[in-house]
Amino acid sequence: MKKITKAVFPVAGMGSRFLPATKASPKEMMPVVDKPLIQYAVEEAVAAGITDMVFITGRNKRAIEDHFDKAYELEAELALSGKDELLRVVREVIPAHINCIYIRQTEPLGLGHAVLCAQPVVQDEPFAVILADDLIDGDTAIMKQMVEVFQQYQCSILGVQDVSREQTRQYGIVSSTNLEPNVELVNGIVEKPMPEAAPSTLAVVGRYILTPRIFHHLEKVQAGAGGEIQLTDGIAALMREEKLLAYRFDGIRYDCGSKLGYLQAQVAFGLMHAELCEEFSAYLNTLDKRCDGCRDK
Repeated sequence: MKKITKAVFPVAGMGSRFLPATKASPKEMMPVVDKPLIQYAVEEAVAAGITDMVFITGRNKRAIEDHFDKAYELEAELALSGKDELLRVVREVIPAHINCIYIRQTEPLGLGHAVLCAQPVVQDEPFAVILADDLIDGDTAIMKQMVEVFQQYQCSILGVQDVSREQTRQYGIVSSTNLEPNVELVNGIVEKPMPEAAPSTLAVVGRYILTPRIFHHLEKVQAGAGGEIQLTDGIAALMREEKLLAYRFDGIRYDCGSKLGYLQAQVAFGLMHAELCEEFSAYLNTLDKRCDGCRDK
């Protein structure tokens, strides 16, 4: 039985929706309370038993490598200052048994191309893909849930959730038939259909387990709009020769690729934070819930 030991994190995107905050800093390093988005994603992979983290990076992404590297000067300063709790937090950013591998995506050719860049490391193993923009909170880590499904079926799996029909134009949308609770057999997938043409409202949202056969199809995918190679097109080709499942994960997703989703995540995780929850909740209750003139307009 094959196991999932590698996770691919496509982190080469520009993060243009958050300019100017992302002008010089990666969008994946934007914090939700006190951790950057990419750390939440890596922690999810670790919870699923994954040991090799493969980051597909680009220009101006050095901060991600630095975040997961050892910070000798910072640790020494914290130790000298007797700040033991902060020292522990810094040292536990990533467990010692985890391997971090960085591959440069030299051109912004899309998510499919970013996944293809991981082929030299992944080789002939099944692997996970986690998009840090999609922060998903669950009692059981979402990727751990998906790995458990993979252990049963040994095939590619897409993390999915229902969206409103008006939102289908923002996602890859699948058509499927039910196999068991929360598990669907996919028989079609289309990228960002118009609402009236969408085969369903079941959207792929930033979590994948893929067999290595996906690389064969991504090599053959023709670039679409904007010159990008779409991962959805590769998955559609893969589906024609292998079983493909969709898994309705148990958790709450925050679309941190959008400003509204990012703010929603800040509030939700702030209310769950052990140090902040009571004071933050009290503060929120003092706010006037009316819009105060929309200052940015």
